[in-house]
Amino acid sequence: MNRRHGMESKLGVGGGTVSREAQNNLDRAEDLCRRKKPAKALPFLLKAMEDGNNLDAFVQAAYLFPLPEALKALENAEAKGKEGLKRLLGATCFDDGSEEVGKYHSILETRPYMRVLQAQVKLYFDAGLFGKSSDTMIEMLRLCPGDNTSQRTWLGSVLLCAGRTADALSFVKQWLAHNRRQTPPRGGTIFQSPSSDCLSQEHEQALMKRGDGSMLHTAALACFRLWGDCPVARQYLRLAAHANPVILTKILAKIDKPRSLNRNPRGFNGPEEAQDYLWLTQNLWMDPVVWEWANNDVDVKQALLKGCSNVNCGAVEQSVTQFKRCAACKDAVYCTQECQKSHWKVHKPTCKQEKQIRDMVRAYQKGKPIPDGAHMASADFANGMSFINWA
Repeated sequence: MNRRHGMESKLGVGGGTVSREAQNNLDRAEDLCRRKKPAKALPFLLKAMEDGNNLDAFVQAAYLFPLPEALKALENAEAKGKEGLKRLLGATCFDDGSEEVGKYHSILETRPYMRVLQAQVKLYFDAGLFGKSSDTMIEMLRLCPGDNTSQRTWLGSVLLCAGRTADALSFVKQWLAHNRRQTPPRGGTIFQSPSSDCLSQEHEQALMKRGDGSMLHTAALACFRLWGDCPVARQYLRLAAHANPVILTKILAKIDKPRSLNRNPRGFNGPEEAQDYLWLTQNLWMDPVVWEWANNDVDVKQALLKGCSNVNCGAVEQSVTQFKRCAACKDAVYCTQECQKSHWKVHKPTCKQEKQIRDMVRAYQKGKPIPDGAHMASADFANGMSFINWA
């Protein structure tokens, strides 16, 4: 939950552990950094850091430093946050079996500390310290198995990068099998030796309807690394191609790896999630042996070929990414400019609606006004309370 929209926007950062003055200075610094004006942001950031509880200010400062210094700043912030929480919640608040462990994030005071760990995950990965990055995520899932900071979307990929292939497969299989009512124990980080058995037909059908594309790609790659070109690896690969075809499309087309994460609003299994997954793992998929394996699966390639969105055309791609996507909505594809022009009257209402929704969510996330007549709401639950933010 974004602290500017959730309960912290009402009760203060960390449930009021950070002064309003320090919070306002941090907000101004973050806005200036977002506008690529770090020099102007620095005075506000230094002022915000005068409040030692303002861990988010240390996180923002870390992003202005080169990697070695940035990691040191975050590690210092982690130590500071840990000591602060022990003073506030009790000396055992990080111990298994305590009242707090397993509920971090539903306790407002813990959220700044969790954001420090989240920043460490990113910067450890940037530095190529994949073991530290994955260990930090494992700790976050121990503290908050419900995964309110979406660590599960990264951990499988980072475990692959760290060479922990069996653990990566164990992790994603637990989340792919969970029933949405019960979180996997310790957020899926009690690793077990994975089986090479194929999925049941029932499980396959369930994943076909609502499987997480990033996790399915990780499962396919992990199976291939562990057991080679086997039935379960191909099964996961085909499910992955169905769930989020953007990922394999870009891999097989040998499109350059994304230069950054995608900061835009996202839907489940959308192109934004595909970009983030490729930023994490595309190098692994471009290994010639892995790429050839994926490229030689006829069923997968067939699933990736797009038909022209002009219903009066009927043309189908002969090779991956042959047709061009609509630049506005990124959903429709056309074999020629002529087809796109002739279909525009039909496509225009849907295209404009998709773009308006994305623009509205992006504005909401950045704290900017949303268009007149539009409404958005977000819910947050912590400290035994609920909070609804309307915009």
